[in-house]
Amino acid sequence: MDFTLSREQQDIIKAAREFAQGEFPDRALEFDREEKFDLDIWRKACELGFVGVFIDEEYGGAGYGFLEHCLIVEEFWAVDPGIAMAIGSTTFGSEILGLFGTEEQKRLLLPRLVEGEAIMGTAITEPDAGCDVTCANTTAVRDGDEWVINGSKMFATNGNLANFLLVFCMTDPDNPSRHDRYSFILVPTDTPGYSSSKIRGKLGIRASDTAEISFTDVRVPLSNLVGEEGKGFKELMAFFNRTRLHICAQAVGLARAALEESIRHTKGREQFGAPIASFQVTQFKIAEMATHIRAARNLYYEAAWSVDNGKIDHALIAMAKWYSAEMAIRCADEALQMHGGYGYIDEYKVQRLYRDAKILEIYEGTKEMEKTIISRSILK
Repeated sequence: MDFTLSREQQDIIKAAREFAQGEFPDRALEFDREEKFDLDIWRKACELGFVGVFIDEEYGGAGYGFLEHCLIVEEFWAVDPGIAMAIGSTTFGSEILGLFGTEEQKRLLLPRLVEGEAIMGTAITEPDAGCDVTCANTTAVRDGDEWVINGSKMFATNGNLANFLLVFCMTDPDNPSRHDRYSFILVPTDTPGYSSSKIRGKLGIRASDTAEISFTDVRVPLSNLVGEEGKGFKELMAFFNRTRLHICAQAVGLARAALEESIRHTKGREQFGAPIASFQVTQFKIAEMATHIRAARNLYYEAAWSVDNGKIDHALIAMAKWYSAEMAIRCADEALQMHGGYGYIDEYKVQRLYRDAKILEIYEGTKEMEKTIISRSILK
């Protein structure tokens, strides 16, 4: 068993770290406070090849696996989660296109994402449909050679910025199986009847755009169906088996940042005539954080390697997602505690990390859902 990353993978890590450290720190606090993002940073990331590396070479990507993508995600999140999320989410949904899209759809859209010419996202969650996506009520009805879409979506990433979205729609409401009622429809956001409003006041990842969306008689061609009609739920589950890996890498990157900030602060801060880092209680906290980070990274490395090698282990992916998210929150909490009062003000990075961490246990499947997947796999 070889745990050594290849030279190419190590070079990817080095390049991603250098880019993030050079571009993110000076703008991170500004973007967090003002809930905005400078798309020029995203364009630079595209130019340097950091966006959509898992997209096949024939569609403009680097043709790497999800492990290489996760290596980049971890490095970006270790510098600033908000900016990292704003960049990484610009290809959100391309996994579905890559797996289930037609050749025409892939050739038309995927290169634009990699080259920094377009942004995409997904519209899945609804006001009354979160973890149970089979309660979604947004409909897509055939009318001649078009789909007519009506409904609303909540918490849509890039809903205000995206050029096109993959929308999870009910296309067969009378099907006796709830899981066979849904399909993914590709919707350009400049289509009449599409409207979005920015969700403000989020706890964390404020640089990333999140929107509430409404569809009022939105008409798109029947050819905008992605995958098979009625197979949207299965396609969504396949999507989550990839995107949950991203969350694991996000969590490890954030926890690393929390650890680094803690080391820096406790070495420089003196109490009772000695650096805080010299106290055993602090040393134990540092040791625990480092150990949890290593364990979470090993989990997501294994899960990503398995996916890249065609072995989809639902329980392993759920374990990695649940553990890494909980670990990141714990590390952020300990980091803030070690900063004391300084950690409570936003000029200190640790405060942003503390706020950014919580979403990791919520999006792409709550921690309760991940534990359900794990337990069902074990008890079946």
